[in-house]
Amino acid sequence: MSTPAPDLDPTASGPTANDPAAIDPVATIDPIGAFRLDGRTAIVTGASSGLGDRFARVLHAAGADVVLAARRVERLEALGKELDRSLVVRCDVADADDREALVAAAIDRFGSVDVLVNNAGIGIQGPAEDEALEDFARVVDVNLTALFALTQLVARPMLERRRGSIINIASVLGLVASAPIKQASYAASKGAVVNLTRELGAQWARKGVRVNAIAPGWFPSEMTPEMFEPGPSNDFMVRNTPMGRGGEVHELDGALLFLASDASSFVTGLTVPVDGGWTAR
Repeated sequence: MSTPAPDLDPTASGPTANDPAAIDPVATIDPIGAFRLDGRTAIVTGASSGLGDRFARVLHAAGADVVLAARRVERLEALGKELDRSLVVRCDVADADDREALVAAAIDRFGSVDVLVNNAGIGIQGPAEDEALEDFARVVDVNLTALFALTQLVARPMLERRRGSIINIASVLGLVASAPIKQASYAASKGAVVNLTRELGAQWARKGVRVNAIAPGWFPSEMTPEMFEPGPSNDFMVRNTPMGRGGEVHELDGALLFLASDASSFVTGLTVPVDGGWTAR
């Protein structure tokens, strides 16, 4: 004999499975509040320009204390003057001593690290057959190995507290080929970041630490100036992006806050493309 399904009619009397009162009689619905980061500390690497600068500002605006990390201290200090709850730390993510000093400074100043945004990265263009192995190794070292090493340092105390969110900035070129733009090392490193995100998200899922990634499409940055100037590169981007344009930096805000906050408390191992439809083609 089958068991009747529970009554999920919202008009039915008494608490039901889709009635917050059935779970918590004093519960209130506050969807915007889930995106707040008050009382939390976030590290943003590559915060001296472009997307990293924006990420730091957005997390700060959502209530977080922000640790600004990059090699160009002058730019970091200028940003730090605008963000009252911030700490400037010079850091080359490819340097082990710098990584350890960054995490130690963040914990010493704010007590813990709740969010890590792995944004720092580099890229090299040129035919794969001509790319020097030293150049390939350098891109992988910064974009993948250093990202993993810093993630390890931050994750260990997170795992002890059973709470934390790590956000890797990948790329749509980690999901699809970059050709005809020739950058084999960049595409390889970002593809590895996507799968590393899956693996760490799965490994730490039951330990309270979430690992996700954002895969931006074409956005203005120091790495993409030619894509936003009149000419063949811009024509290529516009023609091949279903939305017919590149992204604006504020269009990454929602994905960032979603993954950093409790709004994504049941999400891990996910890579979110924010690409105007580039990977949907």
